[in-house]
Amino acid sequence: MSELTSDGLWKGPDSRVRCAWCRTDEAYIRYHDTEWGFPVYDDRTLFEKICLEGFQSGLSWLTILRKRDNFRKAFDDFDVERVARFSKRDVNRLLRDAGIVRHRGKIESTVNNARCCIDLLHEVGSLAEYVWRYQPASRPRRITMSTLQAHTPESQALSKDLRRRGWTFVGPTTIYAFMQAMGLVNDHLHGCEIRNRVAAPSRR
Repeated sequence: MSELTSDGLWKGPDSRVRCAWCRTDEAYIRYHDTEWGFPVYDDRTLFEKICLEGFQSGLSWLTILRKRDNFRKAFDDFDVERVARFSKRDVNRLLRDAGIVRHRGKIESTVNNARCCIDLLHEVGSLAEYVWRYQPASRPRRITMSTLQAHTPESQALSKDLRRRGWTFVGPTTIYAFMQAMGLVNDHLHGCEIRNRVAAPSRR
């Protein structure tokens, strides 16, 4: 039998201990075990993650995860150059695409952010180089349910700078979720069996 523990952990039917948030769906478990929190340095993947976190705003991440392949098809695999060239016709096309979240503001934000990303790449060289500047210098000694936060000074700073550059749907909470997802922070709880797998490659 799977069981919850008192500290936000979950012992699944395979006897592995994980963060409890992933227990509701097999897709969540796979995402937790193989992606969430693992360090990402690829610009395309980073752009995809920041866009999808924007789409997730107000929704469950599971909704986005189940539609992720559709999003990739709709947005040309999140190729920044291609998305930056999307026109109003493309936006209207996407608003008819039942496979994604049909929210005009979020769709237009993705196109806008692609254009802003190109400007950033011209200045900095890579999206990875830019976002990894915001890796926290220190973290709590133990990550527990009581230490988790909706946003941090680093996510506020990154959010502020992105908005200064014209990005949208990049509030501090959205950006912290992005930081968790792409490994800028390791918020797998202490006791989660995946935590050490994430920690090893993230040491810089």
